[in-house]
Amino acid sequence: MTSHPSPQRLVTDPLPDILRDDAGHVLMSEGDVGDPARQRAVIQGAFEAWRRHPLPEGFLSRAFFAGTDGRTVLDYAQWTSAEAYRAFARDEDGQELVRGIQAAIGADTEGPGVYRLYRSMKAAAGTPGVTPGVVVRVAFDTDGESTARRLVDTIVDHYGGEQPPGDEGGGLASHFHIRQDGLRVVNYSEWTSEEAHQRMFEGHIDVEDGGPMAVIREIPGVRVLGFRRFLPGLGLRRP
Repeated sequence: MTSHPSPQRLVTDPLPDILRDDAGHVLMSEGDVGDPARQRAVIQGAFEAWRRHPLPEGFLSRAFFAGTDGRTVLDYAQWTSAEAYRAFARDEDGQELVRGIQAAIGADTEGPGVYRLYRSMKAAAGTPGVTPGVVVRVAFDTDGESTARRLVDTIVDHYGGEQPPGDEGGGLASHFHIRQDGLRVVNYSEWTSEEAHQRMFEGHIDVEDGGPMAVIREIPGVRVLGFRRFLPGLGLRRP
């Protein structure tokens, strides 16, 4: 059995540090659990199952988010490397923990996809240090790794690497992840509130003078899958 560090080295935090430089392996999954009561129970159950177990040094964070639709759950985890996660998954303690999480989340939730953080747009001037009130998951299917990189590079370079603030400075950051197979891009986008993102969506998403969709539609091999909004739920991270 693998030796694990003391669980006291982990802290409770509903938001992961997406930009931490020791995170070499990201796992994301999302599922529809049915209704608000089940959503709350799933997040609490998965968090408690994770918190009760000693965790290896390679574990960095895991956060569970509640969809504003009252049905969906987003699961975001960071590890130091793929090797660290595989060693954990082979270990008896790891297998027990995985079973506990699966029991909490239920069979309707897809297994995790393996991602890497590719590029980010940082907070606009005047907004650094603001805690996100909502995370918007934006997803794209792409024809392959090169198309995925081109999509992200085009968006980030178009905005000069700075997150568009939207109305009243609601946009804080966007973190573009590419799935291991290169066929999907997920933008983990941080906003001050659901209302701030909705105002941006209604007023700026598809304008002809440079809105996001005006830029994206020019890239062949990209299919927009849409977005979902999530509220911070429960999480653990290594300081």
